[in-house]
Amino acid sequence: MKLIIVESPTKARTLSKFLGNEYTIEASMGHVRDLPKSAMGVDVEHDFTPSYIIPRDKSKHVTMLKSLAKKADAIILATDPDREGEAIAWHVAELFNEQSQKSKVKSQKLVRITFHEITESAINEALTHPGDIDIQMVNAQQARRVLDRLVGYTLSPLLWKKLSKRWLSAGRVQSVVVRLIVEREREIRKFQSKEYWTIDAVFDAIHARLVSKDGVKYEQTLKFDLFDGVYTTTTTSIETEAAANATIADFTAPFTVTGVDKREVHRSPPAPFTTSTLQQDAGRRLYFSSKKTMQIAQKLYEEGYITYHRTDSVNLAEKFIGEARAYIARVHGADYVPKVPRHFKTKSKVAQEAHEAIRPTNVSLLGVPAENTDLNRDHHRLYELIWKRAMASQAAEAVFDATTIAVTSSNGYVFEAAGSVIKFEGYLTITGRPTPGTGETDETVIPDVSRGQTVSLVGATPTQHLTSPPPRYTESSLVKTLEEKGIGRPSTYAPILSTIVDRQYVTRDEKKMVPTELGFAVTDFLVQYFANILDLPFTAHMEDDLDAIANGEKEWVPVIAQFYGPFSADIQTAYQDAEKVKLTEEKIDEKCPTCGHDLVIRTGRFGKFVACTNFPECTYTRQYGEKAGIKCPKCGSEIVVKKSKRGKKFYGCSNYPACTFAAWKKEDIK
Repeated sequence: MKLIIVESPTKARTLSKFLGNEYTIEASMGHVRDLPKSAMGVDVEHDFTPSYIIPRDKSKHVTMLKSLAKKADAIILATDPDREGEAIAWHVAELFNEQSQKSKVKSQKLVRITFHEITESAINEALTHPGDIDIQMVNAQQARRVLDRLVGYTLSPLLWKKLSKRWLSAGRVQSVVVRLIVEREREIRKFQSKEYWTIDAVFDAIHARLVSKDGVKYEQTLKFDLFDGVYTTTTTSIETEAAANATIADFTAPFTVTGVDKREVHRSPPAPFTTSTLQQDAGRRLYFSSKKTMQIAQKLYEEGYITYHRTDSVNLAEKFIGEARAYIARVHGADYVPKVPRHFKTKSKVAQEAHEAIRPTNVSLLGVPAENTDLNRDHHRLYELIWKRAMASQAAEAVFDATTIAVTSSNGYVFEAAGSVIKFEGYLTITGRPTPGTGETDETVIPDVSRGQTVSLVGATPTQHLTSPPPRYTESSLVKTLEEKGIGRPSTYAPILSTIVDRQYVTRDEKKMVPTELGFAVTDFLVQYFANILDLPFTAHMEDDLDAIANGEKEWVPVIAQFYGPFSADIQTAYQDAEKVKLTEEKIDEKCPTCGHDLVIRTGRFGKFVACTNFPECTYTRQYGEKAGIKCPKCGSEIVVKKSKRGKKFYGCSNYPACTFAAWKKEDIK
């Protein structure tokens, strides 16, 4: 009997479809060994040696695996092909090696196989070419685990003491993510919007915008230095309505077409998905959180429908490229296949393992089979997104006829109109044409005119604008920023984003990430005493060091030691010098019904609540319902902000249960 160890029962079940009775496939159920939850588990005095234990809830399962290992003729470790998977394989091997010292099980029976898709051909190929555990990847994962444990288990108790809240937490990457959101909020509050005006005119059937006068452009670019880079926005030199109206009054006929620029524009398809771009696109198009996206992708991978979903690579297997090109030619025609197969280059600063991009394992499978009842509508939608992106990456460019027209008044005002029409759909025949108004590749038809032609001014309209502050982060834009800055790993973004919401540092306001007062307070405290840890370049440099460990360029213990020396000194300083942080409490215009003292809004483990200022003598509390500033359309009571059982924000009537009105979005309340 040959024993194959994978991580999950779903993956084990999928592998069993391809392998014969000589194989027994069991799941490790994740990590079989881990650092203890009740202690740091890292010996800082002896080269940061981790103290691994078998978690209590895994003891019976580990005993069963050991029993199977004794009977096995060979043990095959088939965990996921990344650092986490390599570490799980190493921990399983360590358990069996310990057992081999006490029994007849020989450690040399252990082999490691990797595959990036769960298909019969991929499994057979992996079994034909077994290898060894990559100890460098294990060391990189172990270094990350130790590093995060040192930070989390040291900073968190400090926060408990200085902010008097024992459910707070801090983390090497988590705290940087919160800081990004906090700094952005401050930048938004600091931003002073200024009024400006644009002027649109209609000449016969041409809709154009005023762009210049006597060669001087009206549009101006504004640049602002932000915490995460430079923010660019636009304004115009027309600052008031009076100036806009005066400009319109100054237009002088005749108006002549002074430029007609027609050109053919080619647009290439985007690269197939990586972990990061999948999270971003699923957030924008399907409104999935990063956590939900990764959970669904995990299921699709384990069921054998897509390749491994934790990847930084945009490479595609030559076999898939050939199959995709053949499929596109067969279904859409030879014109839709580029003459040369298309390959992409990875742009990510933190790209590591040489995986493939995320793609379907079967090009002919347009959707997940309906008979698979383990998958729901969301699995179908994400699979379709992945299939279209991967297939479109191997299709021909889309071709547009783009036209720009310039209209000039007799006294030097210049107006421009631009538009484009799809000439050849190319890859858009797979992805579908963009929704009008998205600005991706919208079609705008420009009337056929010729240079020198005179046109009539039908009307001109001034429009008021305000310069826009930098936008709040969404999960998608935050993931994009983290990847661009080299902060953390894309596979860790989902749990980090969930954690900062669970800890009440950030709330989601209709997809926007908004820091709470607690988030401000914790960030300011950490920045004051641990500026390096919350610095973007420093955090990115740590990721480079971890990559260097994985590549065999650095040893993990010196890297941790170089970090821990200054960090431990900062910890001592913070304990000695830092005063307790008192969070701002918002008073409400109510008295405590129990003792008559003032009531205030406080933040607890599960969010805001109303409490008595006479605590602990008076323990009165009640749930806090933030007013939305809107009346209920059914009964006229106040609409308040609530949370569902899954923690999702919604708007409900304060008169519940007498009135059951509720809505997910504020704009839906009419």
